[in-house]
Amino acid sequence: MMSADRLLAFAAMSFLLIVIPGPSVLFVIGRALAQGRRAALTTVAGNTLGAYVLVAAVAFGVGTVVERSSLVFTLLKLAGAAYLVFLGVKAWRERGALHAAVTRVSGAQGGSRTFWEGFAVGVTNPKTIVFFAAVLPQFVDRGQGHVAVQMLLLGLVFNMIAVASDVVWGLVASTARDWFARSPQRISLVGGIGGLTMIGLGVTVAATGRKD
Repeated sequence: MMSADRLLAFAAMSFLLIVIPGPSVLFVIGRALAQGRRAALTTVAGNTLGAYVLVAAVAFGVGTVVERSSLVFTLLKLAGAAYLVFLGVKAWRERGALHAAVTRVSGAQGGSRTFWEGFAVGVTNPKTIVFFAAVLPQFVDRGQGHVAVQMLLLGLVFNMIAVASDVVWGLVASTARDWFARSPQRISLVGGIGGLTMIGLGVTVAATGRKD
């Protein structure tokens, strides 16, 4: 259905985009620093699902609307930015209670909530929206037919690379957090850094984007 050359070319371009930390990666790092390894990996899972929803949207035509409408794109971008700032402020305000949460077996918050927070960031990631809407369709061989299936396959390739990258970032950040967790002052500091990272990320997302 699709040549190996096309898949490899798309994988290479995806890798170049993914290795440059964007909203999803920085959010995973923030979660790892604030809540640890389990929260980071759960966030990666939610983030991945959110990204694949974007793939499906592009494959079935919704992505065209987002790409062509500056208003729709801007609204989606600002929604994602506002959500990041909200989560960052929350993490900052709760930084003093992190040490007690770390020492509890149950963790700081439920896995389901963490998952859906990751999903919300993944599905509103402007960097991914632009890539899927503007770049992904260029690698489809329309002469072979089954265009939607080809897009879903390309999206799967992208997500596999993204998962590997995000997991590495999350594990590295959570390992650094374990050292901080030995002291209430250290873990409070790292929780505050994680919150400020998300706030800064939200502001950056809101301030950048298309010029049309």
